[in-house]
Amino acid sequence: MDPQLTEVSQQLERFKAAFVRKDYNTCSDFLSRLKVLLTKFTSLPPLFENTPNAAHELTLARDIYEHAVVLSIKTEDQDAFERDFFQLKPYYVDARNRLPPSPQENLILGLNLLRLLVQNRIAEFHTELELLSSATLDNPCIKHAVELEQSFMEGAYNRVLSARQTAPDATYVYFMDLLAKTIRDEIAGCSEKAYDYVSISDARQMLLFSSDQELLTYVNEEHPEWEVKEGFVVFQKAKETAPCKEIPSLQLINQTLSYARELERIV
Repeated sequence: MDPQLTEVSQQLERFKAAFVRKDYNTCSDFLSRLKVLLTKFTSLPPLFENTPNAAHELTLARDIYEHAVVLSIKTEDQDAFERDFFQLKPYYVDARNRLPPSPQENLILGLNLLRLLVQNRIAEFHTELELLSSATLDNPCIKHAVELEQSFMEGAYNRVLSARQTAPDATYVYFMDLLAKTIRDEIAGCSEKAYDYVSISDARQMLLFSSDQELLTYVNEEHPEWEVKEGFVVFQKAKETAPCKEIPSLQLINQTLSYARELERIV
């Protein structure tokens, strides 16, 4: 076997061993080395040169980037996820005819859809969907993300939160938790503007918690400006501390007059 190929294979096995141990710092070190070693293979995108070990090199590289995507979830690094996913994508698209299908492909495509949903990049979410085949759309990993987006757009937040229990893989939980937090923060922001106070039971239902203790933990960690007393969640303090933005009226008047003068000159 080619010495460079042997070195990449050995480094990848060490990376996987560290991943199993959940030693993610060591994994990141190995990943950096592996990415440097991959630059020596001309069979990889974008060159796709037909070298004697092209198929093996492509398979190894795809495996490395798939692990990199999963590692980014374990380390909760969304920027790394996006970067590694885009490095991986050519192996699913451009190298499709050069490699056998990856068993991880639909899982990772579904994770990317979920990331776009969490980041509220709905247009890109639908663009990615348009690129998928009908068979891929029927895969449980993809269907899960599509159903989540539909529930999110309909405002059926209870369905979004309960979908965590039916996630097709444990790697989905990270994005599901982020989505749940986004939903609760949105509901919380609307609630404190609409009400002066609500009962703990009503607050628990509005924020979609299953117990009072979960609600109290959320209030302590995310909204310390709220007060919990005598069975009620009081928002009045949050309203009092909210900064009141002053409208720069004189500046707006001067700008309007300036625009009017400019229009007169043009006419």
